[in-house]
Amino acid sequence: MTTVALNAALSLRRGDGGRVGGERIALLEALGELGSIRAAAERVGLSYKAAWDAVQALNNLFDAPLVAARAGGAQGGTAELTPSGRAVVAAFRRVETDLADVLARLEQGLAGAPLTDLGSFWSLGMQTSARNALRGTVTRITDGAVNAEVTLSVATGVEITAVVTRESVTALHLAVGKPVIALIKSSFVVLIKGEGLVTSARNQLAGVVTSREDGAVSSEITLRIAEGKTLTATITRESAIAMGLAEGEEITALIKAPHVILAVE
Repeated sequence: MTTVALNAALSLRRGDGGRVGGERIALLEALGELGSIRAAAERVGLSYKAAWDAVQALNNLFDAPLVAARAGGAQGGTAELTPSGRAVVAAFRRVETDLADVLARLEQGLAGAPLTDLGSFWSLGMQTSARNALRGTVTRITDGAVNAEVTLSVATGVEITAVVTRESVTALHLAVGKPVIALIKSSFVVLIKGEGLVTSARNQLAGVVTSREDGAVSSEITLRIAEGKTLTATITRESAIAMGLAEGEEITALIKAPHVILAVE
């Protein structure tokens, strides 16, 4: 009997959800072993920025952060797997073992055995053009004549509201308690500084600047909006300079409800 080994080239998909790959699991394992984002990135063949972005995406996609990370330092930032992160790694490797058994049975000409339920592992490989993907749970749905207002909790004390059509609520089977991903383009995030400004934006999220990356024309600003949860905005470099945005600055992110896209498994 020849056993087919699973490797990073294997893609797993649950329904129409995103792919689950070994690359992000390998990054988590390297982070847990080395305690350094830069060292882990080098081991798995990623740039430091790609690894840092992957850590933020993973933390945003799960109910609890998988990695406790801090940017900066001689090694490019420190990182430690949380209990949730260790549990995800261990469970993913168990799934790989189950899949190896299935492949071996298929080679023997046996009927395919059902795959182990992947649960929320689809989040590991979800690919989207939206810079921000925040996992949350629906807490409230307010129905209207044409549209509905859907509110989800993405962290303790942090809610995001989306306006979608009633047909979308039905098609996505949205209900209170259902896990949902909020997709938000970074260009849809408006930043304001100071207090007292009245705005029509439905979502007003307080945060602290954790990083600023300047390009020739635009700047990418990342905010910490809760423990293990971040939000990224793309604004003009001129605006970033005029606002004096720097690490540690308290800032408010504004997002119109119609600009929030909801996705489910």
